[in-house]
Amino acid sequence: MGDFLAALGLVLVIEGLIYGGFPRQAKRLAAEMQTMPEHLLRYGGLAAILFGVLIVWVVRR
Repeated sequence: MGDFLAALGLVLVIEGLIYGGFPRQAKRLAAEMQTMPEHLLRYGGLAAILFGVLIVWVVRR
């Protein structure tokens, strides 16, 4: 459970860096995402999940 909370905290730090450090670019990206086809967003999300699992697997070996 501690690892999960640490990972959640890191996600929040990264999100905060994006929105706090680059708010204009974050808003532009959010607007662009509205025009993207859903299948591209889905594939991008699945690729991010797989990459994240791979990173965790390599680090925890």
